[in-house]
Amino acid sequence: MREYDVAIIGGGIAGLSLAYFLAPHRSVVVIEREEGLGYHSTGRSAAEFVLRYNAPDVCALATISKSFFDNPPEGFSEVALLKQRGGVMIANAEKVDRFEEVLRAEHRANPEIQRLTVDEVIARVPILRPDYVAAAYYDPHFWDIEVENLVQGYVRGARRHGAAIIERSDVLAPRRDGDRWVLMTSAGDVSAQTIVNAAGGWADPVADLFGVAPVGIVPHRRTAITVDLPEGIDALTLPEINEIDEDFYMKPEGGRLLASPADATPCEPADVQPEEIDVAWAAHYIEEATTVPVRRIFKSWAGMRSFSPDKLPVIGFALDRPDFFWLAGQGGYGILTSPALGALAANLVIGATAPEGFDAVGLDPSKFSPARFEKYGIGSSSVTSRSPATGDGRPDHLRARLKEKWLPR
Repeated sequence: MREYDVAIIGGGIAGLSLAYFLAPHRSVVVIEREEGLGYHSTGRSAAEFVLRYNAPDVCALATISKSFFDNPPEGFSEVALLKQRGGVMIANAEKVDRFEEVLRAEHRANPEIQRLTVDEVIARVPILRPDYVAAAYYDPHFWDIEVENLVQGYVRGARRHGAAIIERSDVLAPRRDGDRWVLMTSAGDVSAQTIVNAAGGWADPVADLFGVAPVGIVPHRRTAITVDLPEGIDALTLPEINEIDEDFYMKPEGGRLLASPADATPCEPADVQPEEIDVAWAAHYIEEATTVPVRRIFKSWAGMRSFSPDKLPVIGFALDRPDFFWLAGQGGYGILTSPALGALAANLVIGATAPEGFDAVGLDPSKFSPARFEKYGIGSSSVTSRSPATGDGRPDHLRARLKEKWLPR
């Protein structure tokens, strides 16, 4: 039997970043059920890095992570982990008042934001429709994340310090043996003193497997498509495009245009696939806001964004099992916050104080502790129930028109 200090369940960005920061201090094994690392949420991300537009605590985590992305340790990656993209925020005529409200708030936080006239935004983003865009601003603080290089950097670093990574292996029957856990896996038995639950959308079922009360981690499906850009449009020069209320967003992807209707539909953890109506919404927004004709959808896919009840990560030891550590609920920002959250989780596992970056931004790590759910009664229906999928909240008459145009009869 192979013995380790810590067994991490889940080989996505959460588990791999923790393994990277923890392996110099403890013996570590990562156990991943899929054939490849980062198969689900990590591999289907829009790969966006922003310092704003998320909850304040998430923005603080992004600020902490930025220094790692800008200056990773020597040998971590052969290419820069961030490539500046820039982003435009747009609004139609019905949302100009809302636009002004957002612009005032964002400009206070980031003076580099530039208001653009309609002519200026069309010059910068020539695929936008001038009859759709009524207001716009440009924010230089949008970057593309080189996700594959980030993941492989974590993997190489963890392995360099002795971490084992087991792929294509489920945890079948955990049991206690003295002060250790014994995990029966399809790759053989593994023994560890501490279990880390980094299972993403499966975090609650994994907790249940170990006899730990769930905290209400609910996966949500998000859809994206890519379509061809018109001839003469250079994808490398296009910024990201965001609708003011995040009804949709678009960005270049592999020389094409990626579009998402920014859906967030509660779902069961699975190898999620896109729903036809969500694909139709994405195509609709492309044709509504841009001059790009959707003659064919090159690719469509869906990924999971898993959230806790308060939409913040859950990081810390379980109240009912001091040898079971939560690293879950990272929503749609697990990749961009992975340097901060991986380092924080590693310090908490070994009993050290939070990394110094947390003090620098005034972020209290206890905000992410599972202890915050005690007031709900961990394991109660108020925390663990899943919200039903009740539609996408968009107008019924528009849904009908979409079905007629995009969905097969």
